[in-house]
Amino acid sequence: MKYKIYLSLFLIVFGFRTNAQPVQIDQYNLVWTSQSRNSSESMPCGGGDIGLNVWVEKGDVLFYVAKSGFFDENNGLLKAGRIRLKLSPNPFEGGTFRQELKLKDGLVQIDGSKDGLNAQIQIWVDVFRPVIHVEVVANRKITMETGYESWRYADREVRKLEGFANSYKWAVPEGLKTLKDEISFENSSVLFIHRNQEPTIFDVTVSQQGIDEVKDQLFNPLKNLTFGGKMQGENMVASGNYEGKYLDTEYKGWLLKSKSATQKHTIEIVLNGARTETLEIWKNQLQSVVVDNQKNKKTARAKTQDWWKQYWDRSFVMIGNNPDSTDWKIGRNYQLFRYMLGCNAFGEYPTKFNGGLFTVDPVFTDASRNYTPDFRNWGGGTFTAQNQRLVYFPMLKSGDFELMKPQFDFYLRILRNAELRSEVYWGHKGACFTEQMENFGLPNRSEYGLNRPEKYDKGMEYNAWLEYQWDSSLEFCLMMLETERYAGKDISEYLPFIESCLTFFDEHYQYLAAQRGSKKLDCNGHLVLYPGSACETYKMATNSTSTIAGLTTVLNRLLELPSGYLKDMQKEKWQAMLNRIPPITTRVCEGFTTISPAKTWERINNVEVPQLYPVFPWGIYGFGKPDLDIALNTWKYDPEAVKFRSHVGWKQDNIFAARLGLTDEAERLSFLKLKDSGRRFPAFWGPGFDWTPDHNWGGSGMIGIQEMLLQVDGDQIHLFPAWPANRDVHFKLHAPKNTTIEAKLKDGKIEFIKVFPEERRIDVVSVFQK
Repeated sequence: MKYKIYLSLFLIVFGFRTNAQPVQIDQYNLVWTSQSRNSSESMPCGGGDIGLNVWVEKGDVLFYVAKSGFFDENNGLLKAGRIRLKLSPNPFEGGTFRQELKLKDGLVQIDGSKDGLNAQIQIWVDVFRPVIHVEVVANRKITMETGYESWRYADREVRKLEGFANSYKWAVPEGLKTLKDEISFENSSVLFIHRNQEPTIFDVTVSQQGIDEVKDQLFNPLKNLTFGGKMQGENMVASGNYEGKYLDTEYKGWLLKSKSATQKHTIEIVLNGARTETLEIWKNQLQSVVVDNQKNKKTARAKTQDWWKQYWDRSFVMIGNNPDSTDWKIGRNYQLFRYMLGCNAFGEYPTKFNGGLFTVDPVFTDASRNYTPDFRNWGGGTFTAQNQRLVYFPMLKSGDFELMKPQFDFYLRILRNAELRSEVYWGHKGACFTEQMENFGLPNRSEYGLNRPEKYDKGMEYNAWLEYQWDSSLEFCLMMLETERYAGKDISEYLPFIESCLTFFDEHYQYLAAQRGSKKLDCNGHLVLYPGSACETYKMATNSTSTIAGLTTVLNRLLELPSGYLKDMQKEKWQAMLNRIPPITTRVCEGFTTISPAKTWERINNVEVPQLYPVFPWGIYGFGKPDLDIALNTWKYDPEAVKFRSHVGWKQDNIFAARLGLTDEAERLSFLKLKDSGRRFPAFWGPGFDWTPDHNWGGSGMIGIQEMLLQVDGDQIHLFPAWPANRDVHFKLHAPKNTTIEAKLKDGKIEFIKVFPEERRIDVVSVFQK
């Protein structure tokens, strides 16, 4: 039986003033007391824009190293390498063992004891500079060997399906190779470098898509890109090479060994990735990081710990109290996933949906993919916007606005490339962003189509899934606008992107209408959005609901910006475009009025539910909003909405349910998403539709939990709109106008609600429970 408890305005304003309790993030530290069998049982660690997979296997401490932006000539996102540590005598051979992810400090700690020898290894990454620290302390003098291991010591031919790790995907040219790195000892350190050679996939793609005439105007992130780093340590000297094979991949190692036994050892891996005219410039940059690291050694760790402390104080969701319960594990996994997001806070590139910085040997995701650790499905430099959005939307309510900057800046860098597409192909303005897009703003070569009809529109992807799929960029427009609404961020630098995306839809669909006939608008003065696409599912659509909802919401939010952002002429322009947006179409299913995915369509090609996109992300229908019954009918009776319902991967049915106030379904689907993954690290979900760890799986789970706890409608803040009263929870989330809400529900009763700033308490208008 469901019931709703309405708290009076008096109670909201004057009640629940109990002081909030400090967050105890340590309760979610993950602890292992046995070593791992292989890299699939690794633990994430990171910071800034670096990710490590740390595990201990047969007494050796190993970790993979990944950094944002390490793209090779083929646009694969390559690992920086693998590190192997071995102590002698070795406390990790047959003694007691403990490995812990310490969330509060953002580090991994490994303890071992054997025959009276106790040793501790702490591995952490400087949040503010690209340096990995390994610190070893023992109660007796020990020696240490540290190996830098690489499978890229020689050129490697790319096998057919291995192309899915880069931008060639299934169409790998004969003889394509992943080119070798240059690795050498430099005094008592190991220097490893990859400098991209020409031509790259950028050159191949530009030529394929017929835009050589503007090539010199295009942003090219791969040209002169050099990445790598240096491994060094105190009391360490070069000690030769070794070879081996880990799983399916042969490798070569460069070994550093301690000069003498001592109770303390340190290793540092300094990384750099940059586009430089010469290799010498890159080496000078790397050395500058080395020098800066030395200057700041005494304060770097404290500053990194302080950053993580602020991160955990900013937002959290803690569910249940019993560590053995499903509730508690859902809350833990929410925090563990947010930790992984925090590891790319300052990346040059956004966190990839298909593994982020934490992929491992691919056979543990798909046994048939016996490739190197560089492999991930769906590309390294290819960005699929429908997936990326689910990684970044939860950062609004968690208040992680600084983490959104890499995704926003990604679009700014490629904005001009997308505009040139429109100008070259169609002769009009506006940025045309496609789905399956490269980090240089052009469609992926294989997805664009290799066997295209001779006269087919060169601006189009010849692809049954992706044709006319353009509106994902609008979701990032919304995120940019929401950072202003939530945090008061100055988004002036992003206005050109938002306006260019809108311009494309306005000009392109009038351009297409003019090709068909003498009128650019329909009889009601509306754009005719044909041909279109409702996600990748309803193809060759007229007036796609996801497109209409996106344009409507973005235009309204743009026009609602504070004074100073838009001039009167701009406001008039965008209001006129808003007036040209057609209404959302409805249809009747089982006798009930529902939201239609489009006015018409020719085929169904995928399993998305764009008819509910007006609920999320666009917020036109939903809890407390007009015509909620139509959206509920769509959830209940639309045949595809029912048929396609799932919690797997990028599915967002849990979010729809929460936004509609459907407590039981929101709980069921969100808990299915965030339950233990079945892998040793419980938040390594996937592969779903993509890869492991599946970050759009985790992101959609986060959003669902957030929406169950807190929803906003204009200035109004709804608490617990889809949260079951029998689930204890303590949370801190963010709302518009620089507002934070902290609340605790225990045994069906609200212990406190804390609102900051206090004047926003009056906008907390209702609390609903089941």
